[in-house]
Parts: sequence; structure tokens; C-alpha cells
Amino acid sequence: MRKQKITRTAEQQLLLDQLKTVAAGLGQTLAPFCEVVVHDLLDPSHAIAALHNNLSSRDVGDPATELGLARIADAAYPAIVANYANSFADGRQAKSTSIGIRDSSGQYIAALCINVDLTMFHGLQSMFAQFSRVDAGAGAPQESLDPVGADGIRRRIDEYAARLSSTPRALKADERRALIVELREAGCLDVRRAMEIIAQHLGISRATVYSYAK
Repeated sequence: MRKQKITRTAEQQLLLDQLKTVAAGLGQTLAPFCEVVVHDLLDPSHAIAALHNNLSSRDVGDPATELGLARIADAAYPAIVANYANSFADGRQAKSTSIGIRDSSGQYIAALCINVDLTMFHGLQSMFAQFSRVDAGAGAPQESLDPVGADGIRRRIDEYAARLSSTPRALKADERRALIVELREAGCLDVRRAMEIIAQHLGISRATVYSYAK
């Protein structure tokens, strides 16, 4: 059957062309685990207008999905549907995001869809979990490679910075002085190598820490 010619305004054609350019850039950036698709919602029978990193075994010219048809039917349909669970035809799990594009009249004319293949990420997650597993059983040796008290000092510094909605290395000079007072009152300055530990965690010199402690 001969494809019916679709009439578009100059604005609608420009939006579709620009969206194809965006999709091409995203496809190159997110390859090979992310499929990027442009749907022409003015031609639902042949909606796929561009397809990069083909993971779904579809082709340009294939029809619109259920979500695309829902947008065509309802101008109030959400413009962004992000991170929803999906799956490819062969059963692979995917995470998808669909972004609808309207023209100046408010009509949905296209959509940009991103489908991430989660298969390898799930495999990597399992590998990292296995690699980071430690034996914490009763018979496991108890050992620390860090000087006694160092973790406590770092934790107090982190907590102090968090109270100020900051990070240890972003603290201002007056905030660092107040921090040293708190650490002294908590007995942290008596810990071996305390000044060095504090300096490293704050990203300043030991001399500066000593000056604050005076």
C-alpha cells in the first residue's frame, strides 16, 4: 500500500528535524546500551522517524507504540514519562523515558524515546556485589589499616559539614576554626596524627590546622 503523504506546517517540520538532530547526538553519546528513537506522532502508522543503537529490532517506518497513541489521543498527556519499566521483544529488561514534543498550538507532534538495556548493568551490579563481599563472621580477624581514631575524626568532620549543608573541603576559614574547637572539646586532637588526618580531610595544610588550633 502506498504511504499517504502527511501534511505538516513549517514549524512542525522544523521541530521534527531538530528532534532528529538531538536524537543523533544522544545516540552517539549513549551508545551502545541506550536506544534513542524519534516518533513522528503526525504519522502514527509509520511513526518511527529515526532510530539509533537499535536494541528493539524495530525499523524506521514502524508504527507508534501504545504510549505514542495515548499522546495522540490526549493533548493533556504528560510531556515527560521518565524511568518506567519496559522490556524488549526478547525479554531483556529495559528502563525507558518518553518526552513528548508539542508545536505552538499545543498539539503533540513528536516524541523522543530513550530505552536503556539493563542487562549488562544488572550483571555489573552482581559482579561488584560479589567483589565487595567481606567475611564478617565470628571467626574473621579484626584488623584496621587506619590509625585508631582516624575514622572517628573524619566522621565528626563530615557530620559538622553536613550540618552546614556543605562538604569538608568547601568549609570557610571561620567554619574550619569552629570545627577545630569542636574536635578539641571531643578529644580528637589527642589522637595520634590528628592534625595530619584533619588536614587531609579538609584539603588544607597541617600548618593551617595548627594555626586554627592555637
